[in-house]
Amino acid sequence: MKKLPISLIIIARNEEKNLPRCLKSAAPWVSEIISVINDCTDNTKQILEAYGAKVYEREWSGFKDQKEHALKQATQPWILSLDADEEITPHLARSIQEFFNLSTKNYNGAYLARKTWFLGRWIKHGDWYPDLVLRLFKKEKGHFSGGRVHEKVVVDGALKKLNGNLLHYSFDSISHMNKKIFGYADAFLHDKIEKGQDQFSITQTVLRTFWRFFRSYFIRLGFLDGYPGFYISFNQAFYTIFRYTHLYEYNKRMIKPELEKQDK
Repeated sequence: MKKLPISLIIIARNEEKNLPRCLKSAAPWVSEIISVINDCTDNTKQILEAYGAKVYEREWSGFKDQKEHALKQATQPWILSLDADEEITPHLARSIQEFFNLSTKNYNGAYLARKTWFLGRWIKHGDWYPDLVLRLFKKEKGHFSGGRVHEKVVVDGALKKLNGNLLHYSFDSISHMNKKIFGYADAFLHDKIEKGQDQFSITQTVLRTFWRFFRSYFIRLGFLDGYPGFYISFNQAFYTIFRYTHLYEYNKRMIKPELEKQDK
């Protein structure tokens, strides 16, 4: 594949295990690699530099801010944003090449279908697939938006879905998955507080919890992925009730001092 007018941007912290796979899949055909790293104690920086990346060390300020900083350093007209635990398949790489040969005049960005490896198999149904993510876009037409965790790319203009998969190696184990859930719940709470949406509703919490399982397992056919499909659907429901219970706990802590005053 020929070099494309793309800046690959990656943020990373202690990703020496995942980075070689990610970089190998895209480095041959992007024009530059921009990475923003923080607090690394492994060979993350050295691996990035071995692939010719421009590496910027920056204090952690959230996913959105770190990616926005990487975006500002990019010099190419198009951006490909990848996480260190993702990999471009050859099929998807060919689709990106074809996109640049035929379609870039008509579109300002493209969706990629992300497929996750979990419990020894590729997940092909439920809430996890196809997990359409907007990762390829014109620099002048796109930016990052969202909260501390669930940042997203916002693009002004027409978008296209490309064929092929973006492979995702998100969780090394169930323990790894649970650690991420706890961190995401904290970030969810902070986002709600900052947005002034910190009021708890038991009705919404219960309905959201049951809906997440029902949608993932039945409507989106998660049951076809066997036990991993059941676990994912159950975990989606658990994550929902866990993070909203986090909000409930925050509300109780906030009103407790007032109640104590009334008792006195």
